[in-house]
Amino acid sequence: MTETFEIVVVSSDLESRRHLAGILTKLGLDPVCVPTLKDCHEHLSGRTAGLVFCDPHVTDGSYKDLLGAYRTKDSRPRVVVTSRFADWEQFKEAMRCGAFDVIASPCRPTDVEWMVIQAKRDERNRAGSPIPLPLEKSGMAAATA
Repeated sequence: MTETFEIVVVSSDLESRRHLAGILTKLGLDPVCVPTLKDCHEHLSGRTAGLVFCDPHVTDGSYKDLLGAYRTKDSRPRVVVTSRFADWEQFKEAMRCGAFDVIASPCRPTDVEWMVIQAKRDERNRAGSPIPLPLEKSGMAAATA
C-alpha cells in the first residue's frame, strides 16, 4: 500500500461534504471534497483514490456514472454510496454496479471508519500483502496444526 491513501468526497450538498470531511479529519485523514463528478474526475486524473464517498446523485450524474468511467475493476476507485434513503434494493443495485459499499447519510463516524478500514484492507490485498489471520498473530495456528 502506498503511504498516501487519498479519499474523495463527492456531494452536491455542502453540509453533507462538511459533515463527512469532519469525520474523516477526526480519523487523521485529509479528504478532498468536490461537488460534481466532473470535479472528481479532474481530481483523480492520473491519480488513484483509495476511497470515494459519493451521493447517489449529484448535479451532473450519479455514482453509476462514476463507476462506469473505469474500464476494469482494478482501475476503479472504491466507491461508497452515501444515501439518505438506503434500502435493500438500492444496496443490491449499487453492489451490482460495482460499488464498494452503501452507508446511510448523514454518515455515522463508526460507519465511515469501518469503510476506511475495509478499503485499506482491500488495498493491501490488491497489492499482494495478505493480512494475517488472528490465529497466525497469536501463534495458535501452529498449535492447532
